Amino acid sequence: MITGSCLCGAVTYTITGKVGEIVHCHCVTCRKAHAAAFSSVAAVADADFVVSGRESLTAYESSPGKQRYFCSRCGCQIYAKRDNTKHLVLRLGSLDDHPGVDEKCHIWVSEKAEWYDINSTLPAYPQSE
Repeated sequence: MITGSCLCGAVTYTITGKVGEIVHCHCVTCRKAHAAAFSSVAAVADADFVVSGRESLTAYESSPGKQRYFCSRCGCQIYAKRDNTKHLVLRLGSLDDHPGVDEKCHIWVSEKAEWYDINSTLPAYPQSE
């Protein structure tokens, strides 16, 4: 079992299944939403994700059909969800435990921050893979 939480602890979650491979996204929306050079994410099946403190979650539609969920108290990004999918995109910075998977790649490097250099042997793709 893997757990996670927001910065203030109002939102906690448990993952009862597997976490997908770790991807580092450099798209403009991820950079802006996280105020960082990139966002580290992984897919989790909806059925394997149990949230406590859901009343503290707020959603923002960052692009058509995609909601980003974050704590309304501390602003911590928890996950994103696209319409008509059976998984969510977990924001790995909110994990309290090791996800038990390895990093896979960097995506959307065509939109990466100009001031950031990727110093990694991981594959890097101009858009999503």
